[in-house]
Amino acid sequence: MFFCGRMNKSRNILCLLLLLMAVTLGVEAQTFDTQYRRPVSSVMGDVAKRFGVRFRFDADTTGLTLPYADFRVRPYSLEATLDNICKYFDWNWWPRGGGLYRISRYEYARRHVDEGRQMLSHLSGLYRNKEEWQQRRDVLRTEVRRLLGIDAFLDSCVQDARPVLSRVRKHKGYTTQNICLELTPGQHLFGTIYAPTARGQHALIICPDGHWQPGRHRTDEQTRLATLARMGAVCADFDLYGWGQSAAEVGNHSTSRAHVFQAACSLRLLQTLLQLRTDIDPERIGVCGGSGGGTHTVLLALLDDRIKASAPVVHVASHFDGGCPCESGMPVQLAGGGTCEPELACLIAPRPLLVVSDGGDWTSSVPEVEMPFMQRIYAFYGAQDQVRNVHLPQERHDFGPSKRQAVYDFFADVFALDRTMCDESCVAIESEETLQTKLK
Repeated sequence: MFFCGRMNKSRNILCLLLLLMAVTLGVEAQTFDTQYRRPVSSVMGDVAKRFGVRFRFDADTTGLTLPYADFRVRPYSLEATLDNICKYFDWNWWPRGGGLYRISRYEYARRHVDEGRQMLSHLSGLYRNKEEWQQRRDVLRTEVRRLLGIDAFLDSCVQDARPVLSRVRKHKGYTTQNICLELTPGQHLFGTIYAPTARGQHALIICPDGHWQPGRHRTDEQTRLATLARMGAVCADFDLYGWGQSAAEVGNHSTSRAHVFQAACSLRLLQTLLQLRTDIDPERIGVCGGSGGGTHTVLLALLDDRIKASAPVVHVASHFDGGCPCESGMPVQLAGGGTCEPELACLIAPRPLLVVSDGGDWTSSVPEVEMPFMQRIYAFYGAQDQVRNVHLPQERHDFGPSKRQAVYDFFADVFALDRTMCDESCVAIESEETLQTKLK
C-alpha cells in the first residue's frame, strides 16, 4: 500500500507539472472540458508536416485558438482538413502551386473550381431546351437590371449633356479624339475615341477597361483599340470610376457605386457615339474588355440588345465574379435565385461570343468546366460555332499580344474587319496628358 500510495502521489505530481507546463505555454489540456483547444499556429504547423505542404497567411492568426482542433484533421484529405479549420474562422484556402497554400479571409466573389462546377450543374438542370432557356434569360435580364439599379441611376444622370470633344489627332490609318460626357452632376465620363481614316460604315466596339495600371493610357490598351480602328472599327474606352481623371471627381474606386456608374458609362458612351457619328453600322456593334473590363463586357451585352458580339478576356469563370466592388458591388449574382458569369455571358446567345482564357488565373478552368456549359446553351439555337474559346495555358493574367490577336481574329470574322491592317507596329502611343480632356 505504501508503494502504490507513493506511485499515485508521483503520478499526481507529474500530472500537475504537465498541467502547469501547458498553462505556462498557453496550451490547454486536451480534454472535453477544454474543448480540445489548441493554438491555430500549432495546428497548422502539424497539418503542414502531415501533408508536406506550406501555408502563407493573409489572415491574422495572432492569439487565435481552435476548439476540437485535432478532430478537424482528416488524414485522408488535406482539402477536407482545411475546410474544417478555415470555416470556423470564416477563412478560405487556395492552392498556389509547389505545395504552397494561401489562407485568407472569406471572399464572397471567389470560390473553388469544384463549387463552380456544381453551380453550372445546378443551372443546367433549370432548362432543357431553347424555350426554357429563354424564360430563364428573360428573368435574369430583368433581375440584373433591378439588382444593379441601372434604370434609377440612368434617370438620375444629366439628360441633356453635350459631349466635350478634343481636336482630332491623325495617325497611320486611324485617328484619336478625346471625349468627355457629364454623367451625373459634376461627374464625368472621360475617354478616347479611336476611328478608322477609311471612309464608309464602320463597326463600333465599346471597350470597358480593366484594373491594369496606369489605366486606359497604358500601351496594350492603346495598341488594341488603335489596331482595331485601323482594321475598320470605331473603338472607345473610358476611365474606371475613381481612376485617371475620374479620381479627382469621385475619389475612392472601391465602392458599390462604381459598379453601376461604370455600367452607365458603357451605355451612355454607346448611345452618344450612335448619335454623334454617322459612320457607324448599327448591325455591327460589339463590346470587348479584359479582367474587370470583362465583367462590364458581359454586363453591357446583357443590358443592351444592340450589342451583336461580345469578347470578355481573362474574366469568365463559374467560380469568380470579380473581386472589385466595381464588378460585384451590387448583388447581380443573386439574380434568378443565383447565377454566375458563364450564364450571364450566354444571355447574348446565339450572337457571337469569344471567351479568352489562360493557365495563370481563375480562367484556367474554362476549357473543361465553363465551355461545355456555354456550348450547351448555344446548342439550343444550333449555334455552337458562335461561341469560341481561345485558351492560352502558358500565359498569365494580362492583355498581351496573343490575347489581343484572338480579339482581332474574332472581330475580323464577325464584323468583316480588314485583316491586312492588323499591324500593331503602326500604332503611335500617346502620353497620358494627351489622352486627357481639359475641362474649363
